[in-house]
Amino acid sequence: MDQFSKDGRKLRPRKKVTTNENSGSRPAYSTGNSENYSHGERRSYGEHRSNGGHKSYGEHKSYGEHKSYGKPSYNKAYGSADGHSRPYGKSGGGSRPARKPVNRNGFNKESHEGISRMIENTPRPAPKYSEATATGTFKEEVRLNKFIANSGVCSRREADTMIQAGVVTVNGEVVTELGTKVNVLRDVVKFNGETLKGEEKVYLVMNKPRGYVTTASDPHAEKTVMDLLKGCAARVYPVGRLDKGTTGVLMFTNDGEIAERLTHPSYDKKKIYQVILDKPLPEEAREKILSGVELSDGVIAADALEYIDPNDKRKLGIEIHSGKNRVVRRIFEAVGCEVRTLDRVYFAGLTKKGLKKGEWRYLTEGEVNILKMGAYV
Repeated sequence: MDQFSKDGRKLRPRKKVTTNENSGSRPAYSTGNSENYSHGERRSYGEHRSNGGHKSYGEHKSYGEHKSYGKPSYNKAYGSADGHSRPYGKSGGGSRPARKPVNRNGFNKESHEGISRMIENTPRPAPKYSEATATGTFKEEVRLNKFIANSGVCSRREADTMIQAGVVTVNGEVVTELGTKVNVLRDVVKFNGETLKGEEKVYLVMNKPRGYVTTASDPHAEKTVMDLLKGCAARVYPVGRLDKGTTGVLMFTNDGEIAERLTHPSYDKKKIYQVILDKPLPEEAREKILSGVELSDGVIAADALEYIDPNDKRKLGIEIHSGKNRVVRRIFEAVGCEVRTLDRVYFAGLTKKGLKKGEWRYLTEGEVNILKMGAYV
């Protein structure tokens, strides 16, 4: 019997539901025609779908059995057992080879060999030292400025300024006369009311990294070289300075006399740098640097200038004695070149051999003796 809705529309008859009692499977819906969609089990593309007749979509397709992405490619390249594990950077077992370390400063093996030859070929003059220094003779009386410098407060030149300012007392009396001598065993020397004692002298060398300011203290600097001196209990300060962007050999000490001897222009100590320029340096420009270039503060000439990489004329080793500010960069700017990388590899007989960037070490007894005897250039 036909049925109608409230608004008079004729309703379609409900579909009859039949149940397969034997299998206990889900019911199949009858559409009134001969075609039945069998849902005896959950329909899967991997088994069959019955649409009146048997229509099969093929066998079950297994990702990992019939078509494995691990066996032909990942297993071969990365040595994994299941085709999905990719242990980067580990050696052995057919794994992917570890990447070679990137040399970010631009110096390769040839460059280091070239600069090493340049250092080895540097002539070493005969040591110049007094008999007292060689035999280790101890002097009870020394000049006041030397005593202050040996206490690690400052250099001898700065000590003279402090003495003249009247902030130094000897046995309770203010001393302003330069050249005054004191007995290191009996006299009591005070600076701004604080008693000075002869500190144990400490000497160390660092391989300065890029981005650190060479200063003992600077409130405006984000990073200073002093931040790298962890583990050094002695109060030391850098000898000379390297630009923020310059790397390499940097010495520290609390020996004011040695510090002055190494940095004062009158002592003219040798320094060797390896350089990378923005473009190859022509031979005529090299000859000009060796003969002397005009800078804002006078003429300066390099003592030696060599190409350290036979395949790249942008890489050079330069030897100078001048301690003028930014002198190496200004020398190359004078011939139309810009220094992209600057690394000091030799200073007062010291090198950075065995030190990674940011590492430091104490000088050996032999190295300290060389510094004290002046047996360096």
